[in-house]
Amino acid sequence: MTREEIIRRFKSLRIWKSSGERAPHKPLLTLYAIGRLLHGENRLISYSNDIEDNLTNLLRTFGQERSNDQPHLPFWRLQNDKVWEVTDADRINETTSGDPYITDLRNYNVSGGFLEEIVHEFQIDANFAFKISQYMLDHFPASMHQEILQAVEIPTFVIEPQPPNPNFQSDVMNAYKEKCAVCGFRIRLENQPIALETTHIKPPEAGGPDAEENGLALCSLHHELFNKGAFTLSENLHVLVSKHTKGKGTGDWLKKFHGEKMKFPPHQIYYPRIHFTDWHFKNRFRGPAREKI
Repeated sequence: MTREEIIRRFKSLRIWKSSGERAPHKPLLTLYAIGRLLHGENRLISYSNDIEDNLTNLLRTFGQERSNDQPHLPFWRLQNDKVWEVTDADRINETTSGDPYITDLRNYNVSGGFLEEIVHEFQIDANFAFKISQYMLDHFPASMHQEILQAVEIPTFVIEPQPPNPNFQSDVMNAYKEKCAVCGFRIRLENQPIALETTHIKPPEAGGPDAEENGLALCSLHHELFNKGAFTLSENLHVLVSKHTKGKGTGDWLKKFHGEKMKFPPHQIYYPRIHFTDWHFKNRFRGPAREKI
């Protein structure tokens, strides 16, 4: 198998999509398996002793909150993308939809891993593994890339971060008058704003444009909380804080804004559009929201 074919297969992974949301299961499993290989681990990974718990943790950290994380699905379905194999697959009973019974994966101590020819290319050239890793990261917001790489133990220095669009950043900063849209934070040092950042409401990888109406100016704290889904925007552009936020300090600093209208630009032309905020509510927000105060 040539490297061009390997790249084509990974770039063509069949990933469930709906309304701009992409299921993170296959990319996260791919990154996890690459991380293991880079640390000299075996090609084949036990489902019940390794993947089930570790992939579940990754899905809960970097995916949309669900009642059932289903780590067995990418473990099994990656075979269809012709990059992955499962040992003793012929012993596993399948559901009517072609998915494996979890009890069989556990009882037969099934393992899975990349095809041998793919592993060979990764082992002789780590940069090739890093290249495939970047394709997998493209399924996530750029703000998550470093944290994901750390979680799967892939050296972060080998991935070149995608530079933000300079016009998008400056346009959003100007629209919001260099103030945090949540708390109004605004501090300048030598005529430059500090600890103030811009973010997409609907990220580019999900089809969101580099436009002011798809951007927010947020202080570093609220930027991180927004990207992690700790709060979102209602249809009326009020702050909705997740019921799952807990603790003192940071938690209180966020919860007190629940139900408050954001500090938007003076010109309504720059207000967030409902189709962007709706995407964030459905795909990033870790709801449900707290009860009204």
